[in-house]
Amino acid sequence: MNSTRKPLRFAAALGLALILPAAGAQADAASDAYAGRQLTIVIGYSPGGGYDTYTRLLAKHLTRHIPGNPSIVAQNMPGAGSMKAANYLYNVAPRDGSYLGVFSAPTALEPLMGNRNAKYETAKFAWLGNMFRDTHGCATWKSTGIESLQQIIDSKTPIVFGATSVSSYGYQHARVLSEMVGANLKIVTGYKGIKDVGLALQQGEVQVACAMAVSTVKSAFRNDIASGDMKMLVQFGKKDLPFMGKAVNFYSLLKTDEQRRVADLFFGQSAIARPVAGPPGLKPELVAALRKAVADAARDKQLLADAEKIGIDIVFEPGEAVAAEFASFYETPPAVIASAKKIMGRKD
Repeated sequence: MNSTRKPLRFAAALGLALILPAAGAQADAASDAYAGRQLTIVIGYSPGGGYDTYTRLLAKHLTRHIPGNPSIVAQNMPGAGSMKAANYLYNVAPRDGSYLGVFSAPTALEPLMGNRNAKYETAKFAWLGNMFRDTHGCATWKSTGIESLQQIIDSKTPIVFGATSVSSYGYQHARVLSEMVGANLKIVTGYKGIKDVGLALQQGEVQVACAMAVSTVKSAFRNDIASGDMKMLVQFGKKDLPFMGKAVNFYSLLKTDEQRRVADLFFGQSAIARPVAGPPGLKPELVAALRKAVADAARDKQLLADAEKIGIDIVFEPGEAVAAEFASFYETPPAVIASAKKIMGRKD
């Protein structure tokens, strides 16, 4: 009996001996980088929306989990559907860990879609974690009189959709509705964030807004949904969500496997809803320490309590998994990519 336990104890001790120096090196690297310093998290959208809400919540609690306990500042940098922030983090921000960024998954994958304005390589960002796995939909305002997606398909005049930019969820999803199910619409871009699109919807500038993620609606438009002023028209997840009400499921409208694969490409990105990234070139020990810090913050009881108070959910995904998920999109068959580009009006 004793002879079988000794090897196990030895193996456990050996494993611990190997782990502790690595953990110590990570902590030392983070302490050296952050003690007495400031960490800035760049947010690719304007204040008030889902990205802003989640990032500021993380920023509030993250300092306790980073060795060295830096002060943390959240800085909004809206522009081009968060591509301005992505380009800044990749090409301009220092590579010493003093800057992190949060921008959308479609923006991260713009190089895959052939956008030459995306001056970065997705895989070279240091992906640190994802705060929420989300599902998107499109919404209208009560005053528009629009009750269903079918009305938009049957409309004799184009229905106006609002979006931030051509690289945004809002633009992508509107194009998908137009090209795949024949929705009669036109898209107006240039809004700084989903909060601004929502205001345009309320004021009658636009008639429909996509990029309405569950997390965004809960954080920014909860009262509008509860009052009945805002109504969800379509949801893009494979499973119906009660929160989306009676909104039609987009997948139920598709007729071919090819259509479903293209839909998976677009809406699979939506699951990576609130990714946190570091610039390329960060030291491996620092990346490991930051991944641990973000994961620990996402499990922090105080953060979770604050999330509950403001009505948002945390469904965390580790940095390693986020990196692997982004990498998997680059394995998409060329024919599916070509179909997606056609839908987006992109040229090779």
